[in-house]
Amino acid sequence: MKNKAIKSIFTLSACALAINAATAQEQATLEVIQVTAQKRSENAQETPISMNVLSADDLKEKSIEKIDDLQYSVPNLHMTETGISTQMFIRGIGTGNNQGFEQSVGQYIDGVHYGRQQLLRMPFLDLERIEVLKGPQSIMFGKNSVAGALNLSSAKPTQDTEIHLGVQYQPTIGATEFTGMVSGALTDTLSARLAVRDYSEDGYVDNTFKERDETIREESAVRLSLMWEPRDTMNFLFKVEQDEFDGIGRQIEVIKDEPSLAGSPIPGATFSQILGALGHPNAISESEFNYERQADAEESNNNSLTNTTLTANFKLGDYTLTSISGFVSYDFVETCDCDYTAAPIFSVIIDEEYEQFSQEIRLVSPVGEKFDWLGGLFYQTSELGFDDNIKIPTNSVLGLLSGGALSPLTGQGAGRNYQLDTDMISAFFQGRYHFTDALTLTLGARFTSEEKTSSRIMNITDLGTGDITTNPMAPALFDAVFGIQSEQSPLSPQGHNLTGDRKENSFTPLINISYKIDQNIMAYASATTGFKAGGFDARANNVNSWEFEEEEATAYEMGIKSLLLDDTLEINLSFYRTEYDNLQVSQFDGVLGFNVGNAKETVVQGVEVEGRWIILDGLSMQYGIAYLDHEYKDFTNGNCHSRQVPDGDIGADGNQLCDYTGKSGQYTPKFTASIGFDYFTDISFLGFEYFRTTLGLYHSAKQNVDVNLNPLYEVDAYDKVDIRIALESENWNIALFGKNITNEEVLTYVGNNPLSGSTFGTDTFYGFVDRPAVYGIQLDYKF
Repeated sequence: MKNKAIKSIFTLSACALAINAATAQEQATLEVIQVTAQKRSENAQETPISMNVLSADDLKEKSIEKIDDLQYSVPNLHMTETGISTQMFIRGIGTGNNQGFEQSVGQYIDGVHYGRQQLLRMPFLDLERIEVLKGPQSIMFGKNSVAGALNLSSAKPTQDTEIHLGVQYQPTIGATEFTGMVSGALTDTLSARLAVRDYSEDGYVDNTFKERDETIREESAVRLSLMWEPRDTMNFLFKVEQDEFDGIGRQIEVIKDEPSLAGSPIPGATFSQILGALGHPNAISESEFNYERQADAEESNNNSLTNTTLTANFKLGDYTLTSISGFVSYDFVETCDCDYTAAPIFSVIIDEEYEQFSQEIRLVSPVGEKFDWLGGLFYQTSELGFDDNIKIPTNSVLGLLSGGALSPLTGQGAGRNYQLDTDMISAFFQGRYHFTDALTLTLGARFTSEEKTSSRIMNITDLGTGDITTNPMAPALFDAVFGIQSEQSPLSPQGHNLTGDRKENSFTPLINISYKIDQNIMAYASATTGFKAGGFDARANNVNSWEFEEEEATAYEMGIKSLLLDDTLEINLSFYRTEYDNLQVSQFDGVLGFNVGNAKETVVQGVEVEGRWIILDGLSMQYGIAYLDHEYKDFTNGNCHSRQVPDGDIGADGNQLCDYTGKSGQYTPKFTASIGFDYFTDISFLGFEYFRTTLGLYHSAKQNVDVNLNPLYEVDAYDKVDIRIALESENWNIALFGKNITNEEVLTYVGNNPLSGSTFGTDTFYGFVDRPAVYGIQLDYKF
């Protein structure tokens, strides 16, 4: 019924638009969008790459507050939180659950690389524009952006005084947001901009065991920007920002609980029944997708982010020299009741710290010449410290299994310490030769040299004292039952104290040809390569999973960008094919860890079309439609999903793996689409001068959201509908909005409950669940 309703909306809208278009007498023209995807400001329609662009107004009208919201406005973009990680994918390629991975989709804010997964959770604050660049972005944005890049631009200080205050309230999830901005001149040459944001949310998943909603969120951000322009030939932009985004509980629930097999503690019983027999009858009170969960241990995540950026521009005749210095650091602490039940089984504590300094210097030639170019140097150094501890409390039900044979595990913890230091330097150059006013050849290349030093050690500790355990049985049981090899394990005499270093050099060229068929139609074709560094596994529990190899991509794209119907209709079409060698994949090991592997050959290809259309004065449309074909051409070393019969290679630990050759990966729906309508007209009502309404529609075809590609969780296609109705004046705006008003129930990530299969024998799944229908009100004041 929902799909029929969506189709009806599309049909009625199309009919109405056609009638209105036929009767319209005068029309406005599409606004020119300036982007910096090529490190200089230029018209998006003259930039020969595939991209989606959202302005500050788009973000407000669509209530986009972070990347999690952005994905429903950009086809072929997916982002999800997992139990202990954050992942983003473009065209089906992303970064799995491992702190040792570089990010396949790079995030860049004001030219500074935000390359760690926890930074993807950072809320948006006072942005000017977001550019979603698709396909490898190796020349302008660096070696690791093999799937694409998010290029975010903060709003800059102004000489004119500007004040903006905003409040938003969403009663359905108990969310309140306050935003504020003031910008203006301090002197004739110095201007400043201060932006703040405060957000709180009660959550939308009912933890029936704790009798509260989750996730409870508290977020705050403050940014100060200073622009100094001592003369026409130079300017300096200094920015400092502090963000805090914390949560209590999780938007997660048990969604399936199948009976155990022979050899389990109670054959034929579900996980819920087994835990009930062990004294916890309410540990899993239901296993339906219904926005209810049961969890006993306190869960939280606390993120603290600091960023300082100094950007300097110097005019050297007709040339521009730019320097960008950036420092990024964060502290992240998370407690996870990672058995995802209300029974005491185990929990995980994570403590992650990161510091990064980067420096880019580039020189840009003037445009308008036969040949123009830009080139530069980039340096980045970073330090990552990642500690986690798998804790089995003294009252854990594990102590009751097998007649108490596992009782030596209680009160013990398996602690991991991972360190990664990285130093990287690169040089890049891109030049454009204009054979004629219509025909342009672009050649580019980037050379990168990177060094990594890493270590990983695991120890079994006594939770009471924090010291290395003196219990002789605990290390052996951690090894035999959970596959956790440690320094103390008698079954693994090699211990678990790994060190490594690696140095990699990469050269990534690009060729692009563009041709203007006429003033408003441009065709282009490109070929480029991408490189994602190898590294060291941060999450594996066994010593055999340690170093993984680099990932390489070769990408081909051709497209057309056009502006038609007297500059009122924009149609941008792209065809792409990207071939990945040694794609880095992380999958659940079925017990308590994740193992990293390389899929030898993977191909993604497809078609994307996007653009804008002014149907008549006051009525416009934005649209994006994508088709994706993702296939593992050679992936014989994947981790098996629950109860899967192994049919792949033999792993480093001697166990047979599973063959995923011919399958599509996680987050690879064949079709995704986003269409938005915006209607704007003059009114005179209670002091308001304008009426605006927006309608947003998003469609996703079926896709697999299970980390191990279990066919049970190839979720069905779904549609989301958002609506916003606003009254506006020169200074005041008030709006009512609804998001996901069709109340689609969407799973964003699925996995087996840790230990459910390996220790209890059941087939039990947990899922992260997206928001149900949410309604709210916005109030804005501008001066």
